[in-house]
Amino acid sequence: MDSEERTAKATDRAGVIDLIAQDPKTGEVVLVMHELEQRDDSDERLLALQERFNAYVSFLLDGEMAEAHPELAGKPARIELRCVHTPDAGALELLALIHDQLGFQEIKLEVVVRNDEIRMPNQ
Repeated sequence: MDSEERTAKATDRAGVIDLIAQDPKTGEVVLVMHELEQRDDSDERLLALQERFNAYVSFLLDGEMAEAHPELAGKPARIELRCVHTPDAGALELLALIHDQLGFQEIKLEVVVRNDEIRMPNQ
């Protein structure tokens, strides 16, 4: 699969929420985003990642989650990005910006690489 096909595949998933759960320890609503492929610093790949986050945030803030899962409405939220590989420098920079913006909405961001966790600052 070449980079154009991978970018198209990532773009096709822009509106897909991979998993919705509630963390029994924290009570947080957790939206899980799976990234199974190695990320690269291309503008297209970073844009696709940003679009996926936009869809997740929209789902949380625009009432879609409350409508689909009223039992989770009003609970604190976390978006968890689960990766097979450590994100590259460009993705980490983007994730830091996303982390900061989500903080304004009181949404946490956690990046999990395999069984190792990379926690964004100030969590």
